[in-house]
Amino acid sequence: MIPRIGKYASLVLASFVVLVPLVVVLFASFKTHAEYASTGPLTPPRNWLNFANFATAWSHGHMLRGFVNTTIILVVSLAGTIAVGTLAAYAISRFSFPFKRLVLGLFLVAALVPGVTTQVATYQIVKSMGLVDTLGSAVVLFLGTDIVSIYIFIQFIQSIPRSLDEAAVLDGASRFTVYRRVILPLMKPAIATVVIIKGIAIYNEFYIPFLYLRSPGLNVISTALFRFKGPYGAQWETIAACTMIVIIPTVVVFLVLQRFIYNGVTAGATK
Repeated sequence: MIPRIGKYASLVLASFVVLVPLVVVLFASFKTHAEYASTGPLTPPRNWLNFANFATAWSHGHMLRGFVNTTIILVVSLAGTIAVGTLAAYAISRFSFPFKRLVLGLFLVAALVPGVTTQVATYQIVKSMGLVDTLGSAVVLFLGTDIVSIYIFIQFIQSIPRSLDEAAVLDGASRFTVYRRVILPLMKPAIATVVIIKGIAIYNEFYIPFLYLRSPGLNVISTALFRFKGPYGAQWETIAACTMIVIIPTVVVFLVLQRFIYNGVTAGATK
């Protein structure tokens, strides 16, 4: 009885911790400036039909342009991540080559190095390529396949029997054909998992767009909120409305594709 009570109590507490910030933002998005300044964060708005903050956030924050730019960066970066990551995982899983363990070790070392410590060198490299203040800078930086994606792909490929590769080779298929016709179609759960996890990370990223995409025409979703923060204060009710606009697509995508996340992560861990 006590373990069951503890289980449900922990679930209620976790739900409370997650939902309270969202409720605060939701309430603030429907309040006027005077109402926001005179009421508490958990006080419901007087008028639930007040969409003025959402209209201001959409127009003055150039949200449509931000969604377009974010979508371009997201699609190109994820396509490159899948291509590079699956090919690298296929080579590591199926081929023997010198210093194979060293390569895997270097992946882990690179994952342990904080990205902030290399930003000066990274900025100089991106600047030398002429990509600063272009969407290409964000695409190049997001295109790199992180170690989590690599290991998810490796775990799935290792669960695929080598006999499938051998049968395809006996039928005259090249190694690349084996990858394209046999391995890649079987990796759909892993690809879906990486797309969702990394897609949400790119969608929410603020530092890279803020540093490299300075022009107003290169506005993305994460930097749109910064337009309402000035040296003399912030329009928090408008920022809350902008936050709700940004959150809604993420929540919808997660609810639609959550089974791929759970199945993909679980299968990757067990296999």
